Amino acid sequence: MSQALQKPISGRSQHIFVGVDGGGTKTHAVLVDERGEPVGEGVAGASNPLRVGVETAVANIVSAIEKGLDTGKRSKTDIAAITCGIAGVRRADLRQIIRDRVSELTRVRPVDVVTDAEIALYGTTLGMEGLVAIAGTGSVCIGRNAEGRLASAGGWGPLAGDEGGGSGIARKALQAVAKASDGRGAHTRLSDIAVDYFRAGKLENLSVAIYAPSVDNARIAGFSRHVVEAAKAGDAVAVRVLDEAARELAQAAVAVIRSLGIGDREFPIGRVGSVFKAGLLVCDPFMEVVRPVAPKAYFTEPKLSPAHAAAVMAMNVFQHRPEEK
Repeated sequence: MSQALQKPISGRSQHIFVGVDGGGTKTHAVLVDERGEPVGEGVAGASNPLRVGVETAVANIVSAIEKGLDTGKRSKTDIAAITCGIAGVRRADLRQIIRDRVSELTRVRPVDVVTDAEIALYGTTLGMEGLVAIAGTGSVCIGRNAEGRLASAGGWGPLAGDEGGGSGIARKALQAVAKASDGRGAHTRLSDIAVDYFRAGKLENLSVAIYAPSVDNARIAGFSRHVVEAAKAGDAVAVRVLDEAARELAQAAVAVIRSLGIGDREFPIGRVGSVFKAGLLVCDPFMEVVRPVAPKAYFTEPKLSPAHAAAVMAMNVFQHRPEEK
């Protein structure tokens, strides 16, 4: 277990540390004590600033924190540090804006803002060498080597990326349905499933239903769950879609492994996101791509949830401040 989870801060029993996991659907805050044990949590709306704007993102971050304080029966004055892992903050200026606004509204320093992928990585490796492959609505792979250098691949969103994520899987499946409907591809149970999921009534209406104004990226990505179910039931087209998605996601992992120069080492790859619920249908083809490059790599489950990991990161930031605590 990480030293950060065990070492209390002498004489400062009132301190708590806040971690925030913010995405395009919800924001989850976890409050921990000096041993890294959760003492409260809260949930609010989306906080990806590229989707909801900076002010809404900040408002939801602060709301999740305040709800966590309520559940833990603590006050803002107890917070020693905050780390926010937020989707859509690859730009340094955006991180700085969110950092300043959260600090202003909570009156807490330090506040650190990193990507949601970074807190998921810490939840898997606790700061040690390794990777995490994230395949939820979107997809990204990020890793750290023993020297502390980070590298990532993917994370380009639904237009330019999301290969291996729910959004990419759903789009590939819908393309297969389109091809099956007019004789360009093999028959698949996904056709009937898509008609039901998108409430099209019948197959010929599906092309209208999927382009309805109410069908956003989250709704499309949700169809991936049914692709997984169809694959588990033996639908050959669904199995192929998942196989291709897993290999695409693995290519991102390979890019990170090569960038970090760790192909000859033994290290964990954390599995994060709903796509991995497909089990061997995703994990086997993923490792078929990774093993020739990193034969000692192995899958592992995250040790901490992303928000909990962010809270421990906040504790580490506070403990390693140069000034006296």
